[in-house]
Amino acid sequence: MQVIVRDNNVDQALRVLKKKMQREGVFREMKARRSYEKPSEKRARQKAEAVRRSRKLARKQAQREGLLPAPKKKVRPTGRPAAPSANAA
Repeated sequence: MQVIVRDNNVDQALRVLKKKMQREGVFREMKARRSYEKPSEKRARQKAEAVRRSRKLARKQAQREGLLPAPKKKVRPTGRPAAPSANAA
C-alpha cells in the first residue's frame, strides 16, 4: 500500500493511509488475529455476515423497485461559518 506525501504534510498522508487500511479491512483482520477463533465460531460469524449482506442487498433492491422508501439524504455541514446576509445591519 502506498501513500504519497505532498509538501511534507505527514498528517494528511497518515489520514489517507488510515482510510485506505480501513477500506481494505486491515484493522478488522488484525483484531481477528489477536486471539484464536474456534472453527464453529468462525462458521457462525461468516454465516451471520452472509445473512447481513443478503438482507442489505434485498433492502437496496426493494428501494430501487419502490417497495421501500429511500433513505433520507444526510446534510453534511461544510465546517465554514455562514456568510453574513446583505440585509443584516
